[in-house]
Amino acid sequence: MSVEMEPVERAERPPLSRPVAEIARETAIDPRITEIVPGFDAPFFQAGLAGYSDGAMRLIARRHGCPFCVTEALLDRTLLSGGKGRTKEDPDRLAEGCGTGDPAENRAAGLDDHPIAGQIMGTDPDEMARAASLLAEMNYEVIDVNFACPVKKVKRRNRGGHFLTAPDEAIEILRAVRDAVPDRIPVTVKLRRAWDDTEEMAANFERIFNACYEIGCAWTTVHCRTVVQKYNGPGRWPFLADLVRRYPDRLIFGSGDIWQVEDIFAMLETTGVQAVSVARGCIGNPWIFRQARQLMAGRPALPPTLAEQRQALLEHFELCTALHGEQSASRMMRKFGIKFSGHHPAAERVRQQFIRCRSISEWRAVLDAQYGDVDDAAEAAEESAA
Repeated sequence: MSVEMEPVERAERPPLSRPVAEIARETAIDPRITEIVPGFDAPFFQAGLAGYSDGAMRLIARRHGCPFCVTEALLDRTLLSGGKGRTKEDPDRLAEGCGTGDPAENRAAGLDDHPIAGQIMGTDPDEMARAASLLAEMNYEVIDVNFACPVKKVKRRNRGGHFLTAPDEAIEILRAVRDAVPDRIPVTVKLRRAWDDTEEMAANFERIFNACYEIGCAWTTVHCRTVVQKYNGPGRWPFLADLVRRYPDRLIFGSGDIWQVEDIFAMLETTGVQAVSVARGCIGNPWIFRQARQLMAGRPALPPTLAEQRQALLEHFELCTALHGEQSASRMMRKFGIKFSGHHPAAERVRQQFIRCRSISEWRAVLDAQYGDVDDAAEAAEESAA
């Protein structure tokens, strides 16, 4: 994913009037969310992240307290032709491949990738409708329409964020998808606050945003940057606050500049959104979800121990291998190792070692050298859990 993976400029946000710990203790999920999606029991979730948020990353997040996940954007035509979304992104594939086949035992083993939203992106209303119907048949609890992606090739092909320049086309797609999906399955929409900062594009956003709810979508997730900004420059949290103020009865989720657990509760407090989408801040950091739950329970947000880091990396590799095969997993786990290294006491040294990895044996060598013995790590993880 060709985006900045570390914060460059922080979001525009007012100072907090009280400590984050106090905000978190008083935070609860809006009951409308749990009514729409049973199991979505906390006001934060893992966003869809191109090139990252596959089944392996999602299951690791869930094992650390994430209540809800979104797939990376699945192209409608790829889905319909039997490509990636029909195989690698099936929410039950890993459970079937790694588990016993018994749903209860799979859940106990942390192999339950539900509740989940299948996110689709495309150009043609009919193809988007057929792809959404297909995802509904694949046991997704939510269908999410992507009108936010700013990647150049997506814009060039009139997908994703492009639709913020074409509200009539966007609304046609929303109607087609909502009509194609059974009433029992909610449809949601990912948006950016506009294509750019012109008045015309601001008006386009308003038209599409209002149409989402008029057509029957359950909620929107609004990223507080424009499409033109991509991932650069600060996001505008005041934009989200104004949106919530003007539409107090709508479920509106917020996205943008969530890098650490404190940011989750700062966004909830200062903008009033009902849930927070955690994107780049959860890559190599599944503990952000555990920490959020700890703060909500009135406990300190604990950083991961070295043993917990090793255990998460090993589990992630095991799931990634089951999903993609060892050769592909070795490439993917290199980039995850680089991000996980930020938690290590010798973060820069470990990061550099992961950067130099060219095979899974080299990756394992870094793990053994920097994260301790397998048995010691497992024992320490068990003690931590107890």
